[in-house]
Amino acid sequence: MRGVIYARYSSDNQREESIEGQIRENTAYAQKNGIDIVGTYIDRAYSAKTDNRPEFQRMIKDSAKKGFDVVIVWKLDRFSRNRYDSARYKAMLRKNDVKVVSATESISEGAEGIILESVLEGMAEYYSADLAEKVSRGMTENALKARFNGGQIPLGFVIDDEHHYQVDPEKAPLVIEIFRRYAGGSPLPISSKI
Repeated sequence: MRGVIYARYSSDNQREESIEGQIRENTAYAQKNGIDIVGTYIDRAYSAKTDNRPEFQRMIKDSAKKGFDVVIVWKLDRFSRNRYDSARYKAMLRKNDVKVVSATESISEGAEGIILESVLEGMAEYYSADLAEKVSRGMTENALKARFNGGQIPLGFVIDDEHHYQVDPEKAPLVIEIFRRYAGGSPLPISSKI
C-alpha cells in the first residue's frame, strides 16, 4: 500500500517542530502498518477552518493520478476543522480510491468508526469556533484597556512592559509634524518609515 503524509500547523506562532513531530509519528504509523510513504504535503501557518491551503489542494488534485492509496494525518483536525470540507474532500479522495487515516486516533472500520470520526470532526470544529470566540473576546478586552494586541506598532508609539501603548518621545514630534502639515494641505509622505 502506498501512502502520503499530510501535515499542517495553523499559526505563525507555531514552530517547525510541530511539523517534524507529525511527520515522525505518521512515519512510525506507516511502518507499523506496512504503508510505503511516496510523498509528503505540508502546509505551514494555514488554518484547517478553510480549504484554501496550497499543499492540501495539491494533494487532493494528485490523488486523481492514483499514485497513493492512503493519506496519513497526525490527527483528523490536521485534515480539516470544518465538517463540510472534511466530508467533501474525503468523498473526492474516496472517488480516487484514497482513504484518510489518523496516526494517533484509533478509528475502527465498522459502524462505530463512523460515529467516532463524526464526533472527532465535530469536536475539532467546536474547538476552532470556541477558540476564535475566546481570542476575539481577549483582544476586545485588551483594546478597551489600551493594551497591545500584536501586529505592527503604530508610528509614534512604543509598548511598555505591561503591554500598554505609550507615546514614543523620539518619534511623536515627527508624527505631530506630519499631521500638522497634512492639515495644512501638504500631501502625506510616500514612505511611512521615519
